[in-house]
Amino acid sequence: MATGQGWRLGARTRKWYLVGHIVSGAAWFGLDLALGILACTALLTDDPAVIVTSLQALEFFAVWPMFTASLLTLATGVVLGLGSKYGLVRYWWVAAKLAVNVLMAVLILVALRPGVDAAAGYARALMAGEAAARPVDLLYPVFVAPSLLLFSYLIAVFKPWGLLRRSPVGKALVHDGA
Repeated sequence: MATGQGWRLGARTRKWYLVGHIVSGAAWFGLDLALGILACTALLTDDPAVIVTSLQALEFFAVWPMFTASLLTLATGVVLGLGSKYGLVRYWWVAAKLAVNVLMAVLILVALRPGVDAAAGYARALMAGEAAARPVDLLYPVFVAPSLLLFSYLIAVFKPWGLLRRSPVGKALVHDGA
């Protein structure tokens, strides 16, 4: 629907995009928690079978399903931003969520993927009876990713910091009582 401020989603369409955004974000958070459980299990146990099983499980879901969830979250968030009163970069909290989403999607590919590949290689070496150094690079995403996702959830609920830009007269471009 067109308004004086640009294109807007209809109420029903906006709700469906919001459901998609929430579900994809929840899936991403769940995958991150599962990664944490498996990585910590592999690092804290001395049982080679548990280590191998935990690290091999990471290969199946840690990179591509997480990356897909991040892209779905990004896409639905962009549609919601462009089609709602909040805009894509009108409010600080929306810009922060966008930045966190893009940063984390890139980190999945450039940081998590090599770490998961190294962990899978360690699991294969352990299965073959070869000596190898246990990977510890998976500890960073265990703490960083859920923390950043939780940060995104909190700012989506509380909507802090106000508008990104103000009009030349010093008044807000858009006044939102929420």
